[in-house]
Amino acid sequence: MKETTIAGLARAGGVGVETVRYYQRRGLLGTPQRTGTPGHAGGIRRYGEDDIRRLRFIRSAQAAGFTLDEIGELLELDASEDRHRAHALARERIVALDAKIAELSAARASLHRLADACGSTSKGPCPIITAFDQE
Repeated sequence: MKETTIAGLARAGGVGVETVRYYQRRGLLGTPQRTGTPGHAGGIRRYGEDDIRRLRFIRSAQAAGFTLDEIGELLELDASEDRHRAHALARERIVALDAKIAELSAARASLHRLADACGSTSKGPCPIITAFDQE
């Protein structure tokens, strides 16, 4: 198994070192013991393939819209093999994403109408400016 430093772990996961440390503080990633001789100050923490996989899982779950709390729960559910709860969390996330998609679609349609109105004439105030200038 190939081992890496925290910088290598961060690079493999597409995040910064401080993000890795934040995930460790949140309990999403483990913090390995420092290597080195006993009594020797310092030492280097080494991370393995499982750590890289876990970090990539966290990033992918975030991209799917899960919060860090939900990701923590998913990781716990994986350890306990509670597929029913994992399925329920995924369904909840789908409902939230569908609502967000509907909201963004409505905003897009509104902006299309404003852009069309703005481009159809050069007289009077711009409909885009006036639409966003309302109290």
